[in-house]
Amino acid sequence: MSQVDYAAMTYQALRRYFLAHRDDSAAFEAYLARRRERSRVVITTINDPDFDRKIHASIERQMAEYERSGAS
Repeated sequence: MSQVDYAAMTYQALRRYFLAHRDDSAAFEAYLARRRERSRVVITTINDPDFDRKIHASIERQMAEYERSGAS
């Protein structure tokens, strides 16, 4: 049984962990679940009058997540 807390990892950290531990099926399942969660997010639609603000906010969130993950 794995002692790794996948829920505490950022998306990028979980991805890196899974790639380094490809035989860890629990990590693989956690990664797939996280990936499914991320793919369902709809930030805005093309006719949204607040389109630019929502896109900028999304980019800033992703950049902050990337920086928190320690990715370089």
